Parts: sequence; C-alpha cells; structure tokens
Amino acid sequence: MIWEGVITFCYAVMASDLCDRCSRLLQDFAARLRGVWEEFKYKLEEVFGELLQCTCCRNAPERKMAQDLSSLQLMCDDETHVFNQRSLQALNRLAASQNADLQMSAAIYYLHISHHLKSPLPDAFVETIMALLLSPDLDVQKTTSFALVNLLVKKNVCKELVIETGMLVPLLELFQSGDPMAQCHSCACIAMLASSESNRDSILVDGVMPLLALAKSYDPAVQLNAAWALLHLSHSDRSTRTLCQAGGIPVLVLLLQSSRSEVQFYSCTALCNIAAAPEHHPKLLSIGGHYLSKSLLTLMSSSVEKNAAQACRCLQTLSKNVRVQEHLMELNCVLPLKSLLKSSNTAWMQSALTLLCTLTAHPPNRDLFMSEGLLREVGRLLHRPSSNSALISQSCQLITGLCSACMDEQAVKESLCLSGLLRGLESPSLSDETLLHVTLCLRHLMNWEGLRTTLSTSVSPEQVWRLVQLSGQTRNPELSYNSAAVVHAFEPTEGFLQLLRPHYTAVAKYLLLFLKRKDVKFQQLGIAAVDKLKNDGHFSTAVTDGELEAWLSQGHTGTEETRWLLRTTRPPSPSSG
Repeated sequence: MIWEGVITFCYAVMASDLCDRCSRLLQDFAARLRGVWEEFKYKLEEVFGELLQCTCCRNAPERKMAQDLSSLQLMCDDETHVFNQRSLQALNRLAASQNADLQMSAAIYYLHISHHLKSPLPDAFVETIMALLLSPDLDVQKTTSFALVNLLVKKNVCKELVIETGMLVPLLELFQSGDPMAQCHSCACIAMLASSESNRDSILVDGVMPLLALAKSYDPAVQLNAAWALLHLSHSDRSTRTLCQAGGIPVLVLLLQSSRSEVQFYSCTALCNIAAAPEHHPKLLSIGGHYLSKSLLTLMSSSVEKNAAQACRCLQTLSKNVRVQEHLMELNCVLPLKSLLKSSNTAWMQSALTLLCTLTAHPPNRDLFMSEGLLREVGRLLHRPSSNSALISQSCQLITGLCSACMDEQAVKESLCLSGLLRGLESPSLSDETLLHVTLCLRHLMNWEGLRTTLSTSVSPEQVWRLVQLSGQTRNPELSYNSAAVVHAFEPTEGFLQLLRPHYTAVAKYLLLFLKRKDVKFQQLGIAAVDKLKNDGHFSTAVTDGELEAWLSQGHTGTEETRWLLRTTRPPSPSSG
C-alpha cells in the first residue's frame, strides 16, 4: 500500500545520520500520516460494509423479494392498494419462497387484512392462502389458518371456494400436528366450512374421525371448536347418519360433562338434531344406566339458561319413549322444569311446557306434578305480560291434562289459573287458535261445581262481553261454539245475569245462527241456552223480532236428543216479560 510505504521510508530516513530537529520533523510527519490512514481505512470499511448489506449488490431473486416485502408493508398502510396486481405478485413470490421468514411476512400480511377487511377477498388472493397452508413451517401454517378463520367468520371469503381450492387437506393435516394452536385454528376453519351444506359431504369423507378425536382433547379451545364443527355436521340427515355410524353419539354425550358451557351447548344441540330422527333413538338410549337422560337432566339444572332449555328440548324429543318418561320422573325432573318456567325467555319457557305436556299425557305422572305445585307456576305464567299465544296455548293444554277426574279443586283455585284464563280472553293479540285453547280449558274446568261457582262470581263485565263477541264471530265455528258453551255454563245467578243482560240482543243473534246450522251440536247448545235464559224476563223483552221464537216453534228435527230438547223448551214470549 502507498501509505504504508511512505511511512516505512520515513522511519528508514530517521534511522540515518540526521540531526535531532530533522528526525523530530519526520517522526511527527509519520505519526500524522498513520493517523490519517487509520481514519481513512475505518471510513472505507464502513462504506463498503453498508454497500454489501444493500440488496442491490446481491442476486436478483433475493433483491426482488426484499422489494416485495417493502411494498407489502406500504400497501398495508394504504387500503386502496391492498388488492392490486403488484401486491398479488409480491404475495405469490413470498409464498413460493423457500425462506420461512419471507413466507411468514406474507402470512402476517393476510392476518393484518383479515382484521381490517370490510369487503370480499378477491378470488386470486385466495389461492395464495393455499400455498401458505402448504408451507413446511408450522408457524406459517398457524398464522395463515388464523387469518383464514377471521376471513371466514367475517364472510370475506366464499366457503365453497375454500373447498374448491383444496384447502381442506392441509387443514385436516394440521389436526395431526400436535400443536394446540394449530389444531384450534384449523378446527375453527373446518367448523366454519361445515356450516355450508354444500361443503359437508367433502368434510364427511375424511373429517369426521379426526374431529371426534379432537373433541376428546384436553385443550379447552380445541375441544370447543371440535364440538362446534360436529354441531354443523348434525344439521342434515346424511351427515347425521355418518356421524352416528362413526361413533359420534358417545363422544357428544361425554361433552355434556364439559366444564365449558359453550361445549355443553354445542354437544346438546347436536344431540337434539340427532334425536329428531327416530332411527337414532336406539343408539341414544343404549348408553348404559340411562346415562344420556341423567346427563341431560343435570344440564337442565344448569345456571346457564340456554343450556337448560336445550337439554329440555332434547328430553322432550326423547320422552316419547315411555321408559325415558319413567326415568325422568324417578329423577325428579319437576324442579328444573319449574325453574325454566320462571325464565324471562319465552322460547325456554315454551320448551319446558312442551316437555311437561308430554309427561302429563301419562296419567301416573299427574299426581306428582300436582303435589309439587306445578299449577301455581302455570298460573303465574298466565299473568305475565310477556306471555304470548304459544305459551298460553301450551299452558291451557297443561292445565287440562293436570285437571283429571280426581283433581284437587282447591289447588286449582289457589293457583291463579282461573283468573289467568279469564285474563287471557281480554288480550287483543291472541290468535283464534289460542282463544280456542283458552275456551276449551275453561269448559273443562267448569265441569266441577266448585270451579264453576268461582268463575261465575269472578268473571268481569269485559270478559263476559268478550265471550259474547267470540260466540257471535263466524270466521272460526269451533271458537264460536266453545265461547258460547262457556257463557251458558256459568251459573245463572242474579250477579252473572246482570253482566249478561246488556248483551241479550247479541246473544239472541248467535243463538239463532246456532239453531239454523246443520251441525247438531250447535242446535243442541242453542236450544239448551234458550231454555236456560227463558226464565229471565229480560231476555224475553230483548228478543222482540219473533224469529227466534218462530224457529223454536217449528220444531226442526235432528237427533232424538234435539227433538226432546225442542219438546221441553217453550219459546220465550215477549208478554212473559
């Protein structure tokens, strides 16, 4: 080097016979020269070191991928450039790289947009996800599957397209990774894909057994997503059949014991779907020691009301089996059912009423229900402002079922059922079908003298007028008949007649319609009602057109009972008032 030669020359001269002054000058010059050289050398190394670090000095592929990474970072900050051709090419190059770090950068890019994307992901960008799922690096696969879950949940990706691109295979392979996070993400993807009916057949081929294995996982998140996926596979007949054949029922029953309420809900709902097909009942009931019914009854006592209601629905479906009914009664199912009746959710109350109606249809169960005070809960339910048509209809069926021939009249009076039924008549929102249930239930209860007396003294003027209105409507003949039957079942005390007298004109009108009908039961009710009212002079005064009297005088023939009623009924005379 030139600088080193000059320094060496200076030291050589200093070694010759020079005076002290010249030697000092050369020594100072050599020292300064060495300092300048060291500084220049340091600067030279620094500059060339930075030059070597720059990708423009490397080979073309690495330089291009670094530029791709830089461009993707810029595009993430500018959503208008997220899905242009440049970003697609950059993602494809990064995903195809053999460098795990570069692949991870593409996976993180997808994870970023999965959190912020508000529009569908273009189809061309979906194919790159497939390449990243095939990466040999597990971290890349986990990040990519997590991004895919977000895109599926937010409906940014078409579920059918995910299956078409072949992603099902690498997702199922992640089940075998042994990594809980990878299993959790991939299982969530499968659950989302299984929610589409068109995808279930593809998942059934290779996915059922791995899902059942993951459902037994000790990792709560993995178990949750596996139960979620199995629930979606229970939504169609074919997939349900495959699930049962693969041994899904015992696994789902075990999941009812999970410590996570979501897992309990998913497994219970799946069992409800399976129980909807009677062909699966033998397998459901074959688990030893009534394990399923015990588990469902335990879940029905859960503090999580949606789980309790779902267990109730499942038991209601299975309770068509007499053995299941008997076992439920042995396990004292009344308490959890009464708890559901106190719920604020009408759907859950309806589930409890449906099961109770099924159990009440079995006569031996009625005495236990009565002794447990079930009627009191039904009476409170009828007084709730939130009670809708479905709840009131089922309540009427339950009351009718409980009030058998050996009924405790005092228990009915104390239960608020009577006032609740009369209150239901005044609701303008009830359907004709519900009103029919109400009037049928009232007719049934009025067969007992004590209840008939209570109703006769507690009915209000508004309720009497409502019954008269329903008797006179013509859109629903059965409702008309039952309403009139209730009106004329009341005891004709002076107190009740005072409530009915303002409506005698309307009463005479519908009684005349009854007498003109071909249906004999209407004729008989009309004749019996007239016979009951003829002793009240106010009725005779109100009926002044003579048509009702003329019709009775003609003695129209019907059954022998009708003819006998006609013979014993004297038509009211206006003068008798």
